[in-house]
Amino acid sequence: MSKDGLTLPLDVAATRPILEHIANKWTVLILSVLCTQPARFNDLKRRLDGITHKALSEALKRLERNGLVSRKVLPTQPVGVEYTITDLGCSLREPFAALYNWSLANGAALETAQRAYDTSRKNGGLAEQI
Repeated sequence: MSKDGLTLPLDVAATRPILEHIANKWTVLILSVLCTQPARFNDLKRRLDGITHKALSEALKRLERNGLVSRKVLPTQPVGVEYTITDLGCSLREPFAALYNWSLANGAALETAQRAYDTSRKNGGLAEQI
């Protein structure tokens, strides 16, 4: 086992399909919202600035299919739907919190690296083409 905790070689075939379901921005954000309390569709849409109706609908269906979210039809007029995170979905809370904290701690460093890269590409782009 390596010092970072990953066993090499990585089993990409086994993990890639799983990571494709949980490692996208909307999944992380939706589950982060639902970790605090159940929410209706429109509440989620309001809280997730920038998500389209279609993207939220598709993400919720995918999360429900994967057992990370449950959907409950409410006996209201008009009929309402509430989404709740499942125990399996809650098990992602710790890794998502670590990723969130890493993002806060390292966001400025990423931006600095991006600016340095962009500057070097602009200044050195001609030399690389020759």
